[in-house]
Amino acid sequence: MINTFLKNAQSLLKSQSLLSTRYARFCANSDSHHNSCADYQKLLEGNDLYVRQRNFSDPTYFERLAQGQSPKYLFIGCSDSRVPPNDLTQTGPGELFIHRNVANLVSPTDFNLNAVLEFAIHAIKVKHIIVMGHTRCGGVKAATEDKHHGMIDQWLAPIREVNHRYQEELSKIQDEEQRLRRLTELNIKEQVLNLCKNQFVQKAWAAGLQLEVHGWICEIETGRIIDLNVQQKEWKNMENFFKLKFPM
Repeated sequence: MINTFLKNAQSLLKSQSLLSTRYARFCANSDSHHNSCADYQKLLEGNDLYVRQRNFSDPTYFERLAQGQSPKYLFIGCSDSRVPPNDLTQTGPGELFIHRNVANLVSPTDFNLNAVLEFAIHAIKVKHIIVMGHTRCGGVKAATEDKHHGMIDQWLAPIREVNHRYQEELSKIQDEEQRLRRLTELNIKEQVLNLCKNQFVQKAWAAGLQLEVHGWICEIETGRIIDLNVQQKEWKNMENFFKLKFPM
């Protein structure tokens, strides 16, 4: 056992040294800025260390991972780098099926998202779909501003609609951070209801599949996730206008 440990440790150190040497040579011979190259090198070295540590603690880990996936959860989150889904929920590879975009929107015309929904629900057969937004979201803040940001303005238009619809409530909140937080919560609720309107979600319900939808907000200031408990009655109130009938 001790010999195996030493052998693996030596192999790890040797690999790290070779990797560092290889990328140091690349940086020296390229026109890239040194700091930029070091940042890039850090990612590949991190991967090498990750693989070796995994193999050291569990030699068959990647072999098992390669056999397939059967996650119970589809996670729809914001692209913000401060809210990594696996870290926040203490889940590992294979446990979350993940889709991310700016401000965690569920757009009915987003082909990318719809492809993810169809595959997750009808192929992987997830049991839960979670929309998670977060405090201090740059997308939500940009949707409240009157200046031009570029292409993102068109993408954020649904949040502007939410902001307009709830303006009476939001205008009473004097503190800007609290007002943006409330808008973030309202946006999450809106995206959960958009899930309820989605054909692939409705098809699953019509077929009697177990599928629940949830809305979460993550407090970046604390790391805590709060379930907003988007009520099913809100969907029931609009169901007659959006419910689809599927051929048996």
